Amino acid sequence: MELYFLVLLVAIMVFALTSGYPVAFALPGSAIATIAIAAFCGWIFEGNVDAYFVLGGPNQWLSAGVTNYRSLYWVVERDTLIAIPLFIFMGIMLQRSRIAEDLLVAMAQLFGPIPGGLGISVVFVGALLAATTGIVGATVIAMGLISLPAMLRNNYSKSLACGTICASGTLGQIIPPSIVLIILADQLSSAADQAATTRKAEYKEATGEFSMPGDFDVVTASAGDMFMGAFVPGMILVGLYMLYILVSALIKPANAPPVPFEGKYDHKFILRVLLALVPPLTLIFIVLGSIILGVATVNQAGAIGAIGAMMMGSYRLMEGKKSAYYPAALAIGAVFAMVVLLNLFELNIKNIQTGYDAFGIALAAIAALVLLVSIGWATWRAFKIDDTLRGVMMDTAKTTSMVFIILLGAAMLTSAFRGFGGEELVKEHLTSLPGGFWTQFIVVMAVIFFLGFFLDFLEIAVVVVPIVAPILLADPGANVTAVWFGVMVGMNIQTSFLTPPFGFSLFYLRGVAPKDVRTLQIYKGAAAFIVLQLAGLAIAGAFPGLVNYLPNKTHLISETAPPPSNPRLQECLEDYLFADYDLNRGTIEASIERIGTANLAYLPDEYQERLNQSYRQAAISFAMIDEIRGAEQALADYSPGYRPLHIEVRRIQREARKLLRKIEDLDQTRQRIAFDEPVDEKRIERILASIAGLKAESEALLANIPDRWESARTEFETLAKAETRARRQYRQNVDESYGMIVTMRNMIAETEQLSALQSAFDSLQELVRNQSAEDGLEAIKPLELEIDKLTETHRIKSKLSRAKRALRGSSADKDKALDQLKLGAEILQAEIDWRQRASDELAADLEAYDRAVASTIGMRMQERLTSDQAESIASCLAIHKDLTLHF
Repeated sequence: MELYFLVLLVAIMVFALTSGYPVAFALPGSAIATIAIAAFCGWIFEGNVDAYFVLGGPNQWLSAGVTNYRSLYWVVERDTLIAIPLFIFMGIMLQRSRIAEDLLVAMAQLFGPIPGGLGISVVFVGALLAATTGIVGATVIAMGLISLPAMLRNNYSKSLACGTICASGTLGQIIPPSIVLIILADQLSSAADQAATTRKAEYKEATGEFSMPGDFDVVTASAGDMFMGAFVPGMILVGLYMLYILVSALIKPANAPPVPFEGKYDHKFILRVLLALVPPLTLIFIVLGSIILGVATVNQAGAIGAIGAMMMGSYRLMEGKKSAYYPAALAIGAVFAMVVLLNLFELNIKNIQTGYDAFGIALAAIAALVLLVSIGWATWRAFKIDDTLRGVMMDTAKTTSMVFIILLGAAMLTSAFRGFGGEELVKEHLTSLPGGFWTQFIVVMAVIFFLGFFLDFLEIAVVVVPIVAPILLADPGANVTAVWFGVMVGMNIQTSFLTPPFGFSLFYLRGVAPKDVRTLQIYKGAAAFIVLQLAGLAIAGAFPGLVNYLPNKTHLISETAPPPSNPRLQECLEDYLFADYDLNRGTIEASIERIGTANLAYLPDEYQERLNQSYRQAAISFAMIDEIRGAEQALADYSPGYRPLHIEVRRIQREARKLLRKIEDLDQTRQRIAFDEPVDEKRIERILASIAGLKAESEALLANIPDRWESARTEFETLAKAETRARRQYRQNVDESYGMIVTMRNMIAETEQLSALQSAFDSLQELVRNQSAEDGLEAIKPLELEIDKLTETHRIKSKLSRAKRALRGSSADKDKALDQLKLGAEILQAEIDWRQRASDELAADLEAYDRAVASTIGMRMQERLTSDQAESIASCLAIHKDLTLHF
């Protein structure tokens, strides 16, 4: 029965949407209505309101929708959606202040004289507006009012002109900062969590192991990752649009003739172009650059963008007046002063130690005050001139409210869809398709493209993505990242603005286009750009590195970058390091041999042995690398022949597990019926017959597993474990080898600090001898803390601890304490003696050796990756690794 109510849910939603009901009411309304009908039917026919739900009942699924929505705000880490009103404000402010008009006019004059120049200028401005406003409607309308008449006046093909304007306006959906990308990031964050849980369960079910390796986990996506991942695909679309217009102009010059500029290319023209172009480019750099460089989060970047848009709007609203640029100039000066002060002073108000520090903080406070004054000045202008600020705030509130109400409705709809078993039904359908992940992915992309003909981008993002994303992200075969999947969906959704009959860009342009431009010409022009969008989608799909590289690289070079020892980086890091080993093998071996000849006779026996062991471990690193390569090659040679058997057996086992779940569901139904009064014996008999049939079907399925499966699987696991063991042994070996070098260098570097403690030891012995046991006990504690800060001082600290024990209690023994302090002082002196000699004789050799091996043997113990390593590892991680055989 659940299936019937699932169909009813979809039918009510489709009816509500096609009848013109607002999306914000159609989504939650269809969910609430269907849940209510299912509960009522269950109460009437079964005497139980929960009867027609897969699990739980109406109360649970209604509250689940609200709970899912509330979690977006109540979980501290989930603050992604806060950026939405900030970027909406930024876009509307720039649109209201007519920045787009200035850009269009200036770029048309600049590019016009080349074939297709007007069209190229529209695409260029569309890309800039996408990166600043991100609002499709405003962009299309502005370009339709300004550029379309100019293009038609200069004999441009009507279909080409209309298609160019419509497609350029849609760039705001994929070029960051984009509201769609923020919403997708939020949806994919939850989907990735669900996919990770599913993948761990599948790994346990397939292998019997309780813990899954960390590098097999699902890679999630933040809004910042989505912005960086979408940047290159967005630029590819811009390039495809421009190339298409240029080729069209060259093949058929009459379609896009050059437009000569009637003015002069003098300094006034250059100044006008710079004033139109530089501020938006600067705002783009500040907003996106702050995210990419890790200076600001997406929310902070959104706030920066909103303030920047206010500044740009303030001088544009005062155009022609001498004081127009005063607030912007003040703000630029204040920010520049802050940057200089940050480099000259330690601007930490909690750590003021000198008058110089206080002076720096005072200057920074003045600069901050000037910045606040400039922001207030710009805000006042926007408030007073044409009531601009009020209009922007009202439009921002309306748009933001619409987005969040739709999100609430989508959460309710998704909850109802799961309550009637829809998610499991979709999963079963997708996983039953032949061809694995890529067939499933292509089907999902085709469905999203088809839905784009009828649904808005927001509806697709919040309804379809939560259902299909957990299924596709959990698949270990493709092992795609959430960022790549999100960008692919975003590029696909972008076509919904151009696909008739409900493409919003088409409607926006139809509303402002001259009457002699027919609707069919608009549709015809958009068709070519839909093909270009699909071509861009195919390029991003075929080369995932175009999407994944930039987020990976940014993550690896940011202030919060993971250390080289991070488990997710190991295989890619080792690929890079092993090539470095091969390239510098002679240098590394010579360094190991040279350091091995250093005189260590004056060191304590323990450190002599540990250093010699470190050199031996370094020397065998090459043999261990050869072992890893051998194990890796053996696994690679075995896998192609094993893969078809693995895929077939796992398919059979999945089918058998589906039957087992059906058996369990039927058995639960049988147990529930057994408690009814009167007991329906005939129904129980039918259920038992069905269970027997399903068991027979399951046994028949499992009987198809080839006899050689167990031995083949054992062989694969043996080879995989051999590679894992070889890598683990190599990592342990190099960490121990280089760790001792680090320890010894730290010990030598701390010689002066250790020497400075001699006088404290002498004073302590005198105090213990002449003062009370309690005073002695208190005096030992600070010295013990100082000793504990230094490397390898545990033997000295041990004597201090024994002295403390001797001074404790009613039977304090000062003589015993003094004996321990004397022994500690002797150990301290011996440590100082050999460390001072090592500082003279060994330190330089250890430093040279460290330089030679730090980027290979010692790489895992460095604090950060180098820039070259980050680039190589980012490229490696950008490629999706097939994990099928491990599941």
